[in-house]
Amino acid sequence: MSIFDEEIDRRNTGSYKWDVAKDVLPMWVADMDFKAAPGIQEALSKRIAHGIYGYATPTEEWAEAYMDWWGTRHQLPMEKDWLIFTTGIVPAISSIVRKLTTPAEKVIVMTPTYNIFFNSIENNGRYPLECPLHYEDGVYSIDFKLLEKLCKDPQCSLLILCNPQNPTGNIWSREELSELGRICYENHVVVVSDEIHCDITLPGKDYVPFLSVSEQCRENCVMCIAPTKTFNIAGLQTAAVCIPNPVLRHKVWRGLNTDEVAEGNAFAYDVAIAAFRTGGEWLSELREYVAGNRAYAEQYIKYEIPLLKAVHGEATYLLWIDCSKITSDSWELAGEILKLTGLFVSEGCEYHGNGRYFLRMNLACPRSRVMDGMKRLKEAVLKLSEA
Repeated sequence: MSIFDEEIDRRNTGSYKWDVAKDVLPMWVADMDFKAAPGIQEALSKRIAHGIYGYATPTEEWAEAYMDWWGTRHQLPMEKDWLIFTTGIVPAISSIVRKLTTPAEKVIVMTPTYNIFFNSIENNGRYPLECPLHYEDGVYSIDFKLLEKLCKDPQCSLLILCNPQNPTGNIWSREELSELGRICYENHVVVVSDEIHCDITLPGKDYVPFLSVSEQCRENCVMCIAPTKTFNIAGLQTAAVCIPNPVLRHKVWRGLNTDEVAEGNAFAYDVAIAAFRTGGEWLSELREYVAGNRAYAEQYIKYEIPLLKAVHGEATYLLWIDCSKITSDSWELAGEILKLTGLFVSEGCEYHGNGRYFLRMNLACPRSRVMDGMKRLKEAVLKLSEA
């Protein structure tokens, strides 16, 4: 039995994910139902035992933990000066949008993509400029011809990249990232690369850090990284931006400090150090377990719910489900599934692009819950197809 098979009751704990009715099975927001790695729990216990939780500041060890992790695990040499602490990737992206663009300018997003990118753009008085991904035979790819056309728009100065991609699970190749980097560099469009899902890939599959691809990518990028998604510690608010270009780095540093999202709480630095220093073995086991959940769900849908099709993703713990044979309104479909069976999944509409035909399901939970979720999904689809 795996440690990840343990079913932990998260109800009545102030959980954003589990604050739902008793009969509801929440498989929506990207939040794992697994305990954090033992080394993380030990580091937090030690910090709590100290008894004083005053203002904290990044240490040499904090920067070294990031540098060692990306250097060893992702073959990306980093320098300490490239790193700036931030409370989270979303606050950082919002701050970057404010600092590197002006009101009414456009920001490119390749859709379907993480829905909160739109909040960071629109809430700051900018306009999202969609570059829909090409979708054919269950595979997503970048439309470079369209991307180049959009980058030439004089009102566009920023692109937000999801690497690896949420919700599709794509791992962008070095060649794809190189071409994207070239187009953006030549058209003076800065790339903000959200790489929060980078460590959750199928065993044997590695992602490519955007900064590692070429000189053009390195000098024209803000790479957003964190241990939070990987180690299920999002509630502790700890992340970083990595920026080799000193001019770009100074601008972003100014923005993060102006917006007061560059100072961590009393646990933010220690927990990141513990994750990167002690979490490797736990992560390897997690990747194997999540891969098993993905394989189970993909096979179940293929043979038990043939009206749907699972997009085979190589990264994240999220399953992107093609429902185009039964709906063109995934918002309505998700609502019907919830009403009929209590299964709570994300409607693809919020990710834009062709998301209106898709649902997103979180597989980072015990296998028993994945099996329960699949049965509920089948039940709902059968009822709706009969209707």
